[in-house]
Amino acid sequence: MADRVVRPLAAKYDRLQEYPWEIRDALAEAGLFGTWIPKEFGGGGGGVLDLCLVVEELSRACGGVGVLFAVNALGSFPILLSGTDEQKHKYLEPIAKGEKLIAFGLSERPAGSDASGLITSAVEDGDEWVLNGSKKWTTNGGAADIYSVFAVTDPNSRSRRISAIIVEKGDPGFEIGRAEDKMGIRCVPVVELHFDGCRVPKDRLLGGRPGLGFKHAMMTLDRARPGVAAQAVGLAAGALEYATVYATQRKQFGAAISSFQMIQQMLADMASRVEAGRQLVHAAARACDAGVPQLTKMAALSKLFATDMAMQVTTDAVQIFGGYGYMKDYPIEKFMRDAKITQIYEGTNQVQRLVIARNLIKESGKLDHLSAFIPLPDHPNTLDDQARAERASPGA
Repeated sequence: MADRVVRPLAAKYDRLQEYPWEIRDALAEAGLFGTWIPKEFGGGGGGVLDLCLVVEELSRACGGVGVLFAVNALGSFPILLSGTDEQKHKYLEPIAKGEKLIAFGLSERPAGSDASGLITSAVEDGDEWVLNGSKKWTTNGGAADIYSVFAVTDPNSRSRRISAIIVEKGDPGFEIGRAEDKMGIRCVPVVELHFDGCRVPKDRLLGGRPGLGFKHAMMTLDRARPGVAAQAVGLAAGALEYATVYATQRKQFGAAISSFQMIQQMLADMASRVEAGRQLVHAAARACDAGVPQLTKMAALSKLFATDMAMQVTTDAVQIFGGYGYMKDYPIEKFMRDAKITQIYEGTNQVQRLVIARNLIKESGKLDHLSAFIPLPDHPNTLDDQARAERASPGA
């Protein structure tokens, strides 16, 4: 699908900055939109690893199409995690068939990395929720039919102030706002969402009761971040392929530049980083599917490493192309533009470093046995004393 359908159209939709409905239709016909959805709800029954494999392959051809596909998993994970059976049948089945698209409405102008700082509100009124506020940077917005929206339902609570509510295109008081003019991933829309007295039925609440939204948003991101990492791996792998082919064809000083040791070193380093990123993504995806306790750290590790790697590899690929790499006539500059956003969305890489470090510190309690080998400032001779004791008792 990536080579036959996506690659020939990548430059066209990047230039037009329009949603590629013909690509969507081809992916739907191939049954790919059901990859991560359980069979009982019309999907293929795969997991996060299956999702990552598809995202990587699509992103090798076009990073925008990679996220166009993956964002439907991001939007549907809250329903998978906390929806009722009725909600899952109603919303996941058309998503699995590719008949409907979904988006994830979390970020706001004042609440990017600080996902708990939402101000969009939802108030109960009879048998309805009434939403007021706006969302920013909603990927797939406008094209999507379904929206997983996070709003404040209890402003006086610290731990249970946010809830997740499903909003549908056409709900009264719901409008699509400004579409962003983006550096990369230009074929998938990123828009503002506006809620002005938007009324939705109370049975659209996810989680069974109010106040579980923040927890489910974090659980969703843990499962979605390996998908962003897979997008990054695909971008890097695609850029490496183009750079390798170009290096064998481009001649300078009477020889292909692939014969130059500096170019060979760049290609070798790029290939090593791509493969390392791929293996870390697969490990994180398997951890998601297995439900391991360290899921948050593993997801952050994969997202951090793979996206930083993609930015470096795609930049090196542009360097190998030289001046031609800077020109839009060649496909490689698009890979670098598409790669940059992977370091930013679904948790900036600065935040990922904090997440990883905090988890390491939290887990350090399991390593207390190592304290005996570390001389502390108030016990400067601990190791010396231990060494003397071992010399005195060589059979110990």
